[in-house]
Amino acid sequence: MRNKLFVDKTIEIDAPASKVWDVITISEYNKQWALEFSSGGPQFHLESTWELGSPVFWKGQDDTVIVEGNVTAVQQYKLLRFTVFDVRSPERPPVTEEDGITFKLSEENGKMKLHILQGDFSAMTDGEKYRDASADIWDKVLPKVKEMAEQL
Repeated sequence: MRNKLFVDKTIEIDAPASKVWDVITISEYNKQWALEFSSGGPQFHLESTWELGSPVFWKGQDDTVIVEGNVTAVQQYKLLRFTVFDVRSPERPPVTEEDGITFKLSEENGKMKLHILQGDFSAMTDGEKYRDASADIWDKVLPKVKEMAEQL
């Protein structure tokens, strides 16, 4: 049995869950933090209805789908999980219920906490390298989400 490889990050945000949720789910906002995933490549944004089972598309400026997935868990203002597949990849690794990107919002001591979990990278060749690269990206994304939610 291989060890699972996840990015696991948390940030405290001084804004209500509804504003954090908007920054994550509304294309107008998520295109601002999703820039960090492009690594200098084309800009993209996320599009979905964010309903259970609905598709999630990471689209480039020309509306080309770069990454796709499906919403696998949703509780408005609390939990959002969706799978993530690069459409250029020839095959999709098997996924478990916890795989993909998970956003979890919770309130502790009057402060909103945004916890993200991304993986499992162990199914990929060079999974540790991709997990570490994704962790570096989330270190840039989370402060951006925090800043945006606090300014809404």
